[in-house]
Amino acid sequence: MPKVYNWQIGREMDYRFANGPAKLQFAAVFNTNRCIACQTCTMACKTTWTFSPGQELMWWNNVETKPYGGFPQHWDVNILTLQEKANPGGQTWDVSKKDPAKAPYGSFSGKTIFETADQVNNMVTGYIPPEDDWKAPNIFEDAATKHSPTGVSLPEHAGWFFYLQRICNHCTYPACLAACPRNAVYKREEDGIVLIDQNRCRGYRKCVEACPYKKSMYRPTTRTSEKCVGCYPRVEGTDPLTEGLPMETRCMTACIGKIRLQGLVKVGADGLWIEDRQNPLYYLVNVAKVALPLYPQFGTQPNVYYIPPRWVPRDYLRQMFGPGVDDAIAAYMNPSRETLAVLQLFRATQSIVFSYKVEQGPKTGELNVGGQKRELFNDTVIGYDSRGKEIVRVAVDEPVIERPSQVAMNTI
Repeated sequence: MPKVYNWQIGREMDYRFANGPAKLQFAAVFNTNRCIACQTCTMACKTTWTFSPGQELMWWNNVETKPYGGFPQHWDVNILTLQEKANPGGQTWDVSKKDPAKAPYGSFSGKTIFETADQVNNMVTGYIPPEDDWKAPNIFEDAATKHSPTGVSLPEHAGWFFYLQRICNHCTYPACLAACPRNAVYKREEDGIVLIDQNRCRGYRKCVEACPYKKSMYRPTTRTSEKCVGCYPRVEGTDPLTEGLPMETRCMTACIGKIRLQGLVKVGADGLWIEDRQNPLYYLVNVAKVALPLYPQFGTQPNVYYIPPRWVPRDYLRQMFGPGVDDAIAAYMNPSRETLAVLQLFRATQSIVFSYKVEQGPKTGELNVGGQKRELFNDTVIGYDSRGKEIVRVAVDEPVIERPSQVAMNTI
């Protein structure tokens, strides 16, 4: 079993394949604090990719209400239970071993889903959900933990829930790829998008069993597995709307709440992100450190990152996003000028932003955040495409437009 380095868990781990060649990696940041669960992203994906017979219960993009919701139901609790059974009490972190570049969250002391598998009959610890678990993609929507008759306040609410937006994470070390006996699953060198070769797939459902996020799904009409394709024609720049430039996916561009930012980051052969300070995704994950991976302890090194919800109990969030939660929330609640500017790029353009620049603006006010004085500035962030051409310019302060008091009536 080859050894690969996983920077999200801060150590080497076992994986079926050695690192392959890579150029760019599909990645995204979701801001859970902004989501309103309108499901516009879900329907944008559904109407584009999974509208045919046999795909009725496929939801490559879904938004579920945590802690009780899930698609399929209990997907995360079931995997966590299997891991605890295989490695009792071992799912812990050593935060004393932090390294800014190679172990930003410390070192995971437990075993990944690859390391708890027997590696003879199964390459990955997993399970196949029963059919009923796929039938209610939005179960327990808006179901909170308890009622709070006296009101709530930050930093943690007594009664709480939040929305978790999920697509395929296009992992650096995909469990679906490691588990497939037909080698039908592959990861593209040019953008890191994980796909399934339909000609090679025989529907063994090993990918469904292995994926801890349950984003590989079986289609009974074709007897093959399917999954999110990362809208690769758009990412490739073949959509005529952007005239050959790389373009964000359907779920990203449809987002009403402006919670999503998707792009491409530079990666090395070792799976580490190459320093690219002005890439907005690199900045949010590696510089501002406000965005975290989903269940990094699984070991797949997922490439979709989340800005955690600031009102949820920290123990729950640490289990879901790792030990970087406290610092990430603190950085988000009292953001730097640059972070506040970069956050304006979310859903500002359909073209992928490869780099940005912040033009400082005038001071517009002051706030008291956690007992600290905070100055507000109307800075402007400028986004550039893959050719270095300006494609978007957004100010921190949204313009206010007053409707005229006298508006002509439509007489038709």
